[in-house]
Amino acid sequence: MVATSQPLAAQVGLDILKSGGNAVDAAIAVNAMLGVVEPMSCGIGGDLFAIYWDAKSQQMFGLNASGRSPHNLTRDVFAKQQLKSIPFDGLLSWSIPGCVSGWDTLNKRFGTKSLAELLTPSIQTAEAGFPVTEIIAGYWKDAAEKLTRWPDSAETFLIDGLRAPREAELFHNPRLAHTYQLIAEKGSQEFYEGSIAERIVNFSQQHGGHFSLQDLADHRDDWIDPVSTNYRGYDVWELPPSGQGIAALEILNLLEQFDLESMGAGSAAFWHLFVEAKKLAYADRAKFYADPDFENVPVKELISKAYANRQRQRINLNQAAANVPAGDPILQNGDTVYLSVVDKDRNCCSLIQSNFHGFGSYVTPGDLGFVMQNRGALFALEESHLNRLEPHKRPFHTIIPVMVTHNNQPWFCFGVMGGDMQPQGHVQVLVNLIDFKMNVQAAGDAARVRHLGDATPTGEPAQGVGTVAVESGVSDQVVKELEQKGHHVIRSMGEFGGYQGIMIDREAGTLKGATESRKDGLAIGY
Repeated sequence: MVATSQPLAAQVGLDILKSGGNAVDAAIAVNAMLGVVEPMSCGIGGDLFAIYWDAKSQQMFGLNASGRSPHNLTRDVFAKQQLKSIPFDGLLSWSIPGCVSGWDTLNKRFGTKSLAELLTPSIQTAEAGFPVTEIIAGYWKDAAEKLTRWPDSAETFLIDGLRAPREAELFHNPRLAHTYQLIAEKGSQEFYEGSIAERIVNFSQQHGGHFSLQDLADHRDDWIDPVSTNYRGYDVWELPPSGQGIAALEILNLLEQFDLESMGAGSAAFWHLFVEAKKLAYADRAKFYADPDFENVPVKELISKAYANRQRQRINLNQAAANVPAGDPILQNGDTVYLSVVDKDRNCCSLIQSNFHGFGSYVTPGDLGFVMQNRGALFALEESHLNRLEPHKRPFHTIIPVMVTHNNQPWFCFGVMGGDMQPQGHVQVLVNLIDFKMNVQAAGDAARVRHLGDATPTGEPAQGVGTVAVESGVSDQVVKELEQKGHHVIRSMGEFGGYQGIMIDREAGTLKGATESRKDGLAIGY
């Protein structure tokens, strides 16, 4: 089964599985196709993270294929321009893209098909064109004005260089097809040390960027151990920083001692508790989450039950907290795409890949056919901040895959897209499944909330009690009760993430897939 945010991409993954490929083969093919059909959300100018369950060895593996800052980009560059933060648009936000190396690393360790074979469907689609789906067309239209500021971006992604493709309109990207073909023929080294690298660096140097050939050549992926917490008998696995996955584990630990089922799904009591727990976790996120190659991030302490027991005492069940500071985890006693694939052998791949903001930096380097990510904008510029910009350092990252095991076997392979919504979304889906007994589709379709306004890993301070954005499925009565507890509540039409998931029913020997209505996606199996 394959579940992802665009039907053509899901179908490609299914074709790979039907032809004998495994979960990693299908995941790479799906991701490549998403770079064609959903280019604002992902692509080879972005980063990649994955959690993989290998059925043969009965082991779980984590991959951090995110890139680092340029060697010669320092905080002084921004100080000289009197910038207090890193701009989200333009070349100053660039960090090295890790996607292509991530494909290669996954393929070499677990894949069964060549990269050339896995890229062929995407190359053909980019050349022949594809009908743009509804939600994606909306994202594209919203980005059109910024794309026009960069001639190569306008020529690559806009019709006649002026407008976004409309829903159902055929769109072609022959430039990306050519770049994919180079990678298919010459491998990932073409991206990091060959002609693609040279063209990226030449563009950067011509437009005031800081990329060098050494930056790209020095890129490496890291196999890392996922970390987990047990929530009501289920082990929830996330990747440790530089990503934000452990925020979900912190929230789950805080919620576990409360009887959520008796509160009721969608109740004001539950949403209040959830938001207050989220504030505590995100205060820690703002202070402690950073590149572990540079900082000693106290992961073990942050996700411990003992720390949660201390932090839980800070929650007032009747009043919203304002300007929540980080806890002390050192105990006295010592817009993104997501895809899920499960194959016939029950190998499971939870993969997430992103440009960060929609169309990333909005900058397309020449005629390569893809935008460069703006992930570098997530560094802080304060010298005292753990996530401060330093040469050849990974920025704080928002994209996080997740996997859940039960009795030491994969149970649920899923993800939720959407910046800082992702840990919030992970928790809401899991609580819907485990506490509120929803099925795998309903757990994603249920109304969500998104709390905004916490302190951030870029150094932005908290904004009072923040804002609780709610979807239309949250009743007026619940909104009123939340306001009575001191929350600032708004109704919002979007920005609540995008969920796909595959649940393994071992008793029945079948798979249950889901993809929510907030995206154009599809869950499809055979």
